[in-house]
Amino acid sequence: MRVDYTPAGPAGESPADRDLTPDDVAAGWLPLLHTWFASAVAAGVPEPNAMVLATVDTHGHPATRTVLCKKLDADGLAFFTNFESDKGRHLAALPYASATLLWLPMYRQVTVRGPVVRVPDEETLAYWRTRPRGSRLGAWASQQSRPVKDRFDLEHALVEVAEQYALDDDIPVPPFWGGFRIVPETVEFWQGRPNRLHNRVRTRSVDGRWITERLQP
Repeated sequence: MRVDYTPAGPAGESPADRDLTPDDVAAGWLPLLHTWFASAVAAGVPEPNAMVLATVDTHGHPATRTVLCKKLDADGLAFFTNFESDKGRHLAALPYASATLLWLPMYRQVTVRGPVVRVPDEETLAYWRTRPRGSRLGAWASQQSRPVKDRFDLEHALVEVAEQYALDDDIPVPPFWGGFRIVPETVEFWQGRPNRLHNRVRTRSVDGRWITERLQP
């Protein structure tokens, strides 16, 4: 299987087809990432905020999984999870991560790497209140990443939690649940091109200032 990553139209015909250059990051990594994300949403890319998150365990072994980016601003990329999950324990031991957003139909991806910090409680609460009731109950019911005998036990745990809170809409945030934020140190933009001569532009923080450079594919 092979894809040639040929632009839909002549180079320069549309913003999506124009070649990526270091000048596109002249205003910083965030404006371009916002632009690319908005384009993915407009194009109907499924789960455009999905990102592959990489962490490292205490043995130095990497682990990846897909999570949803729930906030994107100048502070970084935030996602929410169970702190006692595998990724939560990894980040507690080694608070550094890499995350890749891939919009394959548009021949684009962005990889962000940097230290990870906990999201403030008030920010977690604000996001928690936007979650559907079932998602909030699920966060209480699931001992994320731990073994479970079968699906019946998992669904039974959800029923028990639902009975505990009955019709109460004020379901509290679990003490073991909250947000992490990746604070970007390095951001790389990738754009697929024919003959595997892809465009790669990396910007990284060095001694308090950002350096941007084109990378060979």
